[in-house]
Amino acid sequence: MSAQLLAGGPVAEAVLGEVKQRVDEMKAAGVTPGLGTILVGDDGPSASYVRNKHRTCEQVGIASHHHEISADAGQQTLLDAVRDFNENPEVDGYIIQSPVPDGFDFNESLALMDPAKDADGLHPMNLGRLVLQEPGPVPCTPAGIQAMFLHYDIEVAGKNVVVVGRGPTLGRPMSLLMANKGDAANAAVTVVHSRVPNLADYTRNADVVIGAVGIPSFITPDMVRPGAVVVSGGISWEGKKLLPDVDESVGEVASWITPRLGGVGPMTIAMLLRNTIWAAEARMPG
Repeated sequence: MSAQLLAGGPVAEAVLGEVKQRVDEMKAAGVTPGLGTILVGDDGPSASYVRNKHRTCEQVGIASHHHEISADAGQQTLLDAVRDFNENPEVDGYIIQSPVPDGFDFNESLALMDPAKDADGLHPMNLGRLVLQEPGPVPCTPAGIQAMFLHYDIEVAGKNVVVVGRGPTLGRPMSLLMANKGDAANAAVTVVHSRVPNLADYTRNADVVIGAVGIPSFITPDMVRPGAVVVSGGISWEGKKLLPDVDESVGEVASWITPRLGGVGPMTIAMLLRNTIWAAEARMPG
């Protein structure tokens, strides 16, 4: 592999160090911030991800709160859990882990969430703030990728950035972040997806390619211009094996590439906890 690695671990460590310092300051003032999670069903990767979130909370001193809902409990049980976290003063921010099983309505649940407690940045009001370039929680994986660009001094302003994927958790907010004003932003952004027949015509002209489609090895070396920066934000699973959108062989032509393990993943949890701290600080008196 000739490409340099865009490793998320060192960046996440720096973000969590900042979070822990702010948690310590809040605790000194008599306030313990809290993160809540709602897990519906028994999806293995989702359950593992939630456990990692709570483990990281413990490391930085954030209190954990959790609702676990069986796949046959029904939508009303999920809505009741959302209301409980909305009203719980010990929960500063929380998430509804996606995907939810068939028979549950994720969007209805999300709309019921208190936008001020939206640790994932996915509530319609907070996505609207992102569109308007107003302060608010930003979806965690896009925010994590942007933080990696900043950490590694990846130039984005004025560059041709192609986002492969259009989902509300990654592709769409990623394109907004890259196009908005700010650091590691101000790019010329194109959004494509798996149904674009000539997709490689777009990616081969990109300075930065961001995979956000959730299809293993979807982005291959022939789709990438030599010297491009390539990020795999989307993932899928084969049993317990994590599979990125970007084939590892792309590292032979890219200048920078995220590794299969330890790429964007650590950043998602770090940015979730940063959003939680922001929410907790906003709720503090005075």
